[in-house]
Amino acid sequence: MNNITQKISTLRKAVATATVKVSSTQTIEAIKNKTVPKGDVFEFARAAGLLGIKKTSDLIPDCHPLPIEYSAISYEIKGQEIHIIVEVHTIYRTGVEVEAMHGASIVALTMYDMLKPIDKGIEINSIKLIKKKGGKSDFSDHLLSALKSAVIVCSDSIARGDKQDFAGKAIIEKMQKQNLKVDLYQIIPDEFSQIQEKAKELTSKGFQLILFTGGTGLSPRDVTPEAINPLFTRSIPGIMEAARNYGQERMPYAMLSRGIAGFIDNTLLITLPGSTRGAEETMDALFPYILHIFKVAQGMRHDHAE
Repeated sequence: MNNITQKISTLRKAVATATVKVSSTQTIEAIKNKTVPKGDVFEFARAAGLLGIKKTSDLIPDCHPLPIEYSAISYEIKGQEIHIIVEVHTIYRTGVEVEAMHGASIVALTMYDMLKPIDKGIEINSIKLIKKKGGKSDFSDHLLSALKSAVIVCSDSIARGDKQDFAGKAIIEKMQKQNLKVDLYQIIPDEFSQIQEKAKELTSKGFQLILFTGGTGLSPRDVTPEAINPLFTRSIPGIMEAARNYGQERMPYAMLSRGIAGFIDNTLLITLPGSTRGAEETMDALFPYILHIFKVAQGMRHDHAE
């Protein structure tokens, strides 16, 4: 099974269809009139389909067990074809496409089993996914232009050369996977004045996204939030609330992070933990979703230009 622990839970939906084709209009009439010897075809097949949706992970080896929050099965009769429509919703880290298609398959097979005593020419066709929504690709905003970005590492020991930087490089790697270019990568000490000066300098130079890593903990030298917070012209508490919530599901110490995020004029600045794991998890929690901020801003500028 694929590792989905780095993903976030979102509302995910899938709609799948299948077609059962019978060989005569008499079969259709028997279904409508509920005179099929084995019983009410639509209701039996619907019940079987619901079980099929729930049992998908028991039968498809690579499917993850997941909560089914909503499922619906409906039918359309078109001539001698019965079109089965299955819709499934979940709030989870992976989608429900296979669950929807499995449900449609079970509905179709149940119909076949119930109708075969009265119709020997039944066909099952076109089991397919017709719609999915809620995965990461739905939130991957394609920016109209490149962002000018910087990654700043705040660490006394790394600045002195006593230790190597891993967190900053991990952040850069995560950004590259989002097709974001890092225009500046720099290491500075955990000094209040230097942190403030660096933030002001980069803002004045037109950087649109600045990620500081380090200095968000509780040691006496962890002063990044104190240095950055007075510079904000607009704070965005929800960004780091989301990051801490994501981290808390994986590591109980995530609640101790004091990271903050907000705008300094038109520059979005985010402070991340200094640990490699904490920095990576914060990036997984926020990207690509955070890019929607720039998509909206770029779209507004594009509209005004027209």
